[in-house]
Amino acid sequence: MSKPMKKSYHLTAAIWKEGKRFVSKCPELGVASCGTTPEKAQAALEEAVELYLSNAKKLGLLEDVEPALSSETRYTAPLNVAIA
Repeated sequence: MSKPMKKSYHLTAAIWKEGKRFVSKCPELGVASCGTTPEKAQAALEEAVELYLSNAKKLGLLEDVEPALSSETRYTAPLNVAIA
């Protein structure tokens, strides 16, 4: 009996420093994690996103996030905001 093929998704990781740690977030899903280096923060985020998607699949909720997962166009840009 063969294992079912895994489906791959190409998402975005935003990583920034907060104090001594790095925060990582997948904006498409709102999933976040952290680590002591950018690489560790990204690895932790990948694990968190895999768990999130696995649970969504088990609960029948994967189609709710399908638009974010299937979009082939992604843009990231700096955002400069000033408040008084």
